[in-house]
Amino acid sequence: MGPTEGAPSVAGEREMVANSKYSGRVFIKAILGRPDEGVGLIGQKVTVGGWVKTGRVMGKTTSAFLEVNDGSCVANLQVLVDANVAAEKQLTLTGTSVLVEGELVKPPEGKNQKVELLVENILHVGTVNAAKYPIAKGKLSLESLRSQLHLRARTNTISCVARIRHALAVATHTFFDKNGFMWVHTPIITTSDCEGAGEMFQVTTLFSEAERRDKEYAAHPPPSEADVDAAKADVLEKGDIVKKMKEEKKSKKEIEPSVQALMKAKELAAQLEAQASLKPGLPRKEGGEVDYAADFFARQAFLTVSGQLQVETFACALSNVYTFGPTFRAENSHTTRHLAEFWMIEPEIAFADLEDDMNCAEDYVRFMCQWLLDHCLDDMMFLSKMYDKSAVDRLRMVASTPFKRITYTEAVEELEKVTSKKFENKVEWGIDLASEHERYLTEEIYKKPVIVYNYPKDIKAFYMRLNDDGKTVAAMDVLVPKVGELVGGSQREERLDVLERRLTEMNLPMEPYEWYLDLRRHGTVKHAGFGLGFERMILFATGLENIRDVIPFPRYPGKAEL
Repeated sequence: MGPTEGAPSVAGEREMVANSKYSGRVFIKAILGRPDEGVGLIGQKVTVGGWVKTGRVMGKTTSAFLEVNDGSCVANLQVLVDANVAAEKQLTLTGTSVLVEGELVKPPEGKNQKVELLVENILHVGTVNAAKYPIAKGKLSLESLRSQLHLRARTNTISCVARIRHALAVATHTFFDKNGFMWVHTPIITTSDCEGAGEMFQVTTLFSEAERRDKEYAAHPPPSEADVDAAKADVLEKGDIVKKMKEEKKSKKEIEPSVQALMKAKELAAQLEAQASLKPGLPRKEGGEVDYAADFFARQAFLTVSGQLQVETFACALSNVYTFGPTFRAENSHTTRHLAEFWMIEPEIAFADLEDDMNCAEDYVRFMCQWLLDHCLDDMMFLSKMYDKSAVDRLRMVASTPFKRITYTEAVEELEKVTSKKFENKVEWGIDLASEHERYLTEEIYKKPVIVYNYPKDIKAFYMRLNDDGKTVAAMDVLVPKVGELVGGSQREERLDVLERRLTEMNLPMEPYEWYLDLRRHGTVKHAGFGLGFERMILFATGLENIRDVIPFPRYPGKAEL
């Protein structure tokens, strides 16, 4: 039987802390993340590696006192380095990396932690130029950290966000795996515009090919028209010679040199004619439009805005599936809620209707909130203290509270009654609810998450199922405090004739969607799904204000660093 929690073990019964399998060191979380905060490990010899958050040179008996963090948790481990081990002042500089081994000891009374590391041997020191290190002591704004993407993960805020992001990814896979969903990797390069908005990044090799041709054109100008005409005349002349020799019944041996000369003349003429036809710039059709048949995929291709259409193909064969991957929007937006590259989770449920879809979305959001409370409470408490004091309470509320469900029409009616606030965007039936409307519904009227469903068809995508009223579609949005829309989903239109009519109404070409229509031609089935913006979920959970701070490498207009 192990030692009593919070007390040192007796000899032979000590609980040993495990080394990382692949680096031979102990993660700081394995020490400080224990219920006894490491007290039960006092007396053990361990190897720890990390980066110095703060440090100071001590007196004659101690060279340095360090606060070391290795990214495994928000807490720092107190590390003492005796003067007889090392006297380097370099150890105390913020950002210095150290790998040290020593004994876990009880600190003097009054210290914050219940255990600290007394170093016996220094295995590695990664030095820092203190004058140039940009992530020094002192509070840096999140905006300024965006100019240091390669180093900002060393800050407490970004490292907390990274751990929360990881935990939410694990929660996502856990939730869908437990509920019988299969993860499908949908393509990043696509020829379909899921949203029909046209704000897509194009994938092409035409520009690099055009640049290559331009360089060749400049280095080796094409032959002139006179050169081509001269070559063609030479072919005629040599052809006449061969013809005359045949008429004179010359022997094959006599004719052969003239035939060879004719063949070379034809080859040269064809080569000059081809070179003369080459034009600099992009390949174009007779009408002047770009000829995408010459492109890499022999047609226009784009970075995907959603994996939904493709994942539907697997839902119509394997039942419950989901996709989790990067998506892209070429939207020239500089708001705190938009990125050019972001991640989406998109489940698709076969034989499901809108009610099933709403149930799944609600369960998934609540599951993620509870997962963070169970697995990332220390990180959440830190962010709550630094940025949004209501963050943890908000998670607890969402995890434990059934969501309110109202129709779009009911939502508009409720917002039209509001007199205590003047909205920037006018409220009337048919509008796409703005963030201010969504947040008012969740934060002021109902004070909890709200699912709004049955939206006007004119503001929703072509693939959403048309309701019997002919005015609305079976679409739903999950709205949450702080961010507004978190989830958008719908029952899909499974009726071929209705789907074709919707494509026509929205002026979308049929040809790129023929494969999608095939799903309705061959064994059609009702199905439903939704998309959750991963970064929006992290914004909601952490309470941070800018979406650029919850993704490791943000891409937005004018910025694509690293």
